[in-house]
Amino acid sequence: MRQISVRSLAEWLADAGRDQPALLDVREPWEFELCHLAGAKPLPMHLVPARIDELDREREIVVICHHGGRSMQVALFLERNGFSAVHNLQGGVEAWAQEVDPTMRRY
Repeated sequence: MRQISVRSLAEWLADAGRDQPALLDVREPWEFELCHLAGAKPLPMHLVPARIDELDREREIVVICHHGGRSMQVALFLERNGFSAVHNLQGGVEAWAQEVDPTMRRY
C-alpha cells in the first residue's frame, strides 16, 4: 500500500492525460453527506469485505476517510486480497479541506 498526499492526489486528478484512480470513501454515510471528494464512491468500511467484488482490481484505487486511519486499514485489507495498486490518502478529507479545498465543509 502506498501513501498519497492530498496535494499529489489533487495534481493527479487535475492531469487529464493520466488514468484517473477510483476514489473509495470508506466513511459512514452521514460523514459522506457532509463532505466528499467529487467522484468518490461511498462504501463504508464495514461493508468492504462483503462488497469487495464491486471494486476493479485492475484500476488504481485511492482509499479515503476522515483522517487516514480507517482508509489505511481498508487499503491494507485490499492489498491482502489481491489489489496491487492501492493508495491511502494521508490526512483524509480533513487534510484535503485544509490544503486543497478550503471551501469544503469540515467536521
